[in-house]
Amino acid sequence: MRDCHIDGHYIIFARKYAVTLWKTDSHHLPPLQSPPLLQRLEPDLPVPVLRLPHLSAAAGKQHWGNLPGAALSLAIAEAASAAKRFTLLLTADSQSAERLEQELKFFAPTLPVLHFPDWETLPYDLFSPHQDIISQRIASLYRLPELEHGVLVVPITTALHRLAPTKFLLGSSLVLDVGQKLDVEAMRTRLEASGYRYVDTVYEHGEFTVRGALIDLFPMGSKLPFRIDLFDDEIETLRTFDPDTQRSIDKVESVRLLPAREFPLQKEEVTRFKARFRERFDVDFRRSPIFQDLSSGITPAGIEYYIPLFFEETSTLFDYLPQDTQVFSLPGIEQAAENFWNDVRNRYEERRVDPARPLLP
Repeated sequence: MRDCHIDGHYIIFARKYAVTLWKTDSHHLPPLQSPPLLQRLEPDLPVPVLRLPHLSAAAGKQHWGNLPGAALSLAIAEAASAAKRFTLLLTADSQSAERLEQELKFFAPTLPVLHFPDWETLPYDLFSPHQDIISQRIASLYRLPELEHGVLVVPITTALHRLAPTKFLLGSSLVLDVGQKLDVEAMRTRLEASGYRYVDTVYEHGEFTVRGALIDLFPMGSKLPFRIDLFDDEIETLRTFDPDTQRSIDKVESVRLLPAREFPLQKEEVTRFKARFRERFDVDFRRSPIFQDLSSGITPAGIEYYIPLFFEETSTLFDYLPQDTQVFSLPGIEQAAENFWNDVRNRYEERRVDPARPLLP
């Protein structure tokens, strides 16, 4: 069965999960060519592509309406596919962001759709995001500045967080190539300074281990971990491996390593953090777990909410976007942003009285 809705501007046919729209001034459908993807879904129906207003760089603000259900995702997919620039899609919450991501991939399978997840922690929480979340965030931030086409779907509350400056993340990557000279101890020191954790067996993002001439590591943003086989001080082979079975899979020629944290952990940066901490807070540093853990080389849980103390200046997600990015803001983001700031203020007032863990407003 198929459903049809006519509202004077669009005629919408829906069958199962496919939604198609015709821009029309009457109830007569114009003969338009069907997109290949939707032809496969609806071989018995003529399915035209949605005709959208031209979105030039100087177009300013436009308002779209009459796009129920998945018709909204179809419209955005068409606009983003046709655009010669990058697209940012701001949503009211994580659930709608995840749904729109899936629908965009369905309607435009060749369109790059980036995922930038929320930390999934509450403001001023005493624990840190999972490493897989950090991995996805760092990978997306690293790719963003060079993208000329594609979509980034982000809840407005995620976009409101302060981030490390672009020069930190973009300047902290390391490429390893087959045939390259490699000092194992220097490599271990660099990995630990970049936030990687030494473990016995590598299973998760941000982990590494050294066993004689073998180095296993799981780079941030990578689908699989890598095994580095050394001959003397030279990289002889690079292979992916299965973290469950620990068996090697495919040979590769190079590996790019991104930092494992959204903040630096080198000795100089930690010293600057401690100096700014002293300047900012009038507390007994000997009783502050944040201060003492960093002094001992431990990354304290919840340190993400102190990111501004690592840098002279911080950035926002918008600083990472390519120039001339077009932005879609969906209904409800203003209220979601207001609710978020109310939550931040309330949690700040509740927790600011703890002298051992002073908070940044």
